[in-house]
Amino acid sequence: MSEYVRDVMTVAAACVHPDTPLREAARLMDAQGIGCVLVARDGLLTGLLTDRDITVRAVAGGADTLTLSCGAVCTAAPVTVGLDDTVATAERLMRRHAVRRLPVAEAGRPLGLVSLGDLVVDQDPESLLAELARAAYRA
Repeated sequence: MSEYVRDVMTVAAACVHPDTPLREAARLMDAQGIGCVLVARDGLLTGLLTDRDITVRAVAGGADTLTLSCGAVCTAAPVTVGLDDTVATAERLMRRHAVRRLPVAEAGRPLGLVSLGDLVVDQDPESLLAELARAAYRA
């Protein structure tokens, strides 16, 4: 089992600008088989946009998803962890804030993402949850 976030995080997390149309972010998630993107302006993290944000905040709310921006729907100022934070710290933050993903940032700059799936794969690689976390995205 890894001790630090840097050892379990996804480094190449997708990132969009807050003004990016929501539909474009959804297409990016679909193309890359991912469930969220980091939202950044001028190299600084401003939010986290998940597929659930799109569904619940935009689609279910009746918003015009063709014109709505990522910044209007994302979770602004998300809870973050740093490269040198421990995996235990990430777990505590996920529990406390009831989130499944934490952006990894240093000095406000997004560096990646650590997810519940990343933690499961690291801590219990033979479990059903780890197998599901490793599985390819299926629409």
